Amino acid sequence: MIAVTSSHRTRRIARGKADRAVGFWLLGVCAMIVAMAVIGAITRLTESGLSIMEWAPVTGVLPPLSEAEWTRLFALYQQTAEYQRVHAWMDLADFKTIFWWEWVHRFWGRLIGLVFAGGFLWFLVRGRLHRGLWPHLAALFALGGLQGLIGWIMVASGFGDRTDVSQYRLMLHLGMALAIYAYALGLAIRLVAPAPAPSPNARGLRRGLVAFAGLVAVTLLAGALVAGTNAGLVHNTFPLMGGQVVPPGYVRHDPLWRNAFETPVAVQFNHRLLAILTVLAAFGLWFWARRLPLTPAAQRALTYLALGAAAQVALGVWTLLAVVPVWLGALHQLGAILVLTLTVWALTRLRVPAG
Repeated sequence: MIAVTSSHRTRRIARGKADRAVGFWLLGVCAMIVAMAVIGAITRLTESGLSIMEWAPVTGVLPPLSEAEWTRLFALYQQTAEYQRVHAWMDLADFKTIFWWEWVHRFWGRLIGLVFAGGFLWFLVRGRLHRGLWPHLAALFALGGLQGLIGWIMVASGFGDRTDVSQYRLMLHLGMALAIYAYALGLAIRLVAPAPAPSPNARGLRRGLVAFAGLVAVTLLAGALVAGTNAGLVHNTFPLMGGQVVPPGYVRHDPLWRNAFETPVAVQFNHRLLAILTVLAAFGLWFWARRLPLTPAAQRALTYLALGAAAQVALGVWTLLAVVPVWLGALHQLGAILVLTLTVWALTRLRVPAG
């Protein structure tokens, strides 16, 4: 009996070590996704996304290696409405600048896929993946491939008469990236960080936190619409817009719902409103938590979440007042991911008793 118990304990310890190793690998993938999102923000802010007119998943890993190839690619870009209406002043040297941002963005996406697939095979061959992880890893791999396809569909939306990509497809592309990130992060945390003890009488707070996660998601998607419609370049004042609470020009399209997605003034106003609601909700959860006998881990997580949400709103106001310089816009994107990260962390720290 003692020998059986000792063997069971040894297997449990070995599995724990294997799970932590897998978790740290997933955290590395998550860090790469964060970098990808920031690179994507810079690509958008520098109007670089339409500089590569070809979809070449394999051969596209190599940049142009000759002047003739650079000239060919520039000629393709010159056929776009964006070049003809917005960037007609560009010469080949200017084109190379925006080309490199889009190439790095695509290259980094390929690298994430390689790191994920390579890590999966390495852990699989070494027998360090228990069967409970396989469905999650398979889902992440499939979602990553789908994200690559969505990225190309988004870029292709700018090849017609538009001078930029569709804000709807941009929102889908960013939303998918953040969904993959949150999924991988939650899985990694469960493998790396031991689950804290349940907090009694916290079911209502837990439901509130889940609802808050939905609010964060909607706010992030609204931010993608701001980027897709260049809404951050209008009414660069705070707290009023055009001297009013509800800005003039909010309604320009019929039916009414189109304004929330296509009118820059309305898109920015909605994002502002959602951001303010998010920070108020974060502090509401924090005040609620202070009245409950939560574990120290849960209390800290909700405190960090409230502070992170407040910092992100302040950063958003700064970005707006500065008229969205590239570095500050990218930092604001990073701040949004930080709020999402803290939300996922809080969800893993606030546990309720079973039953």
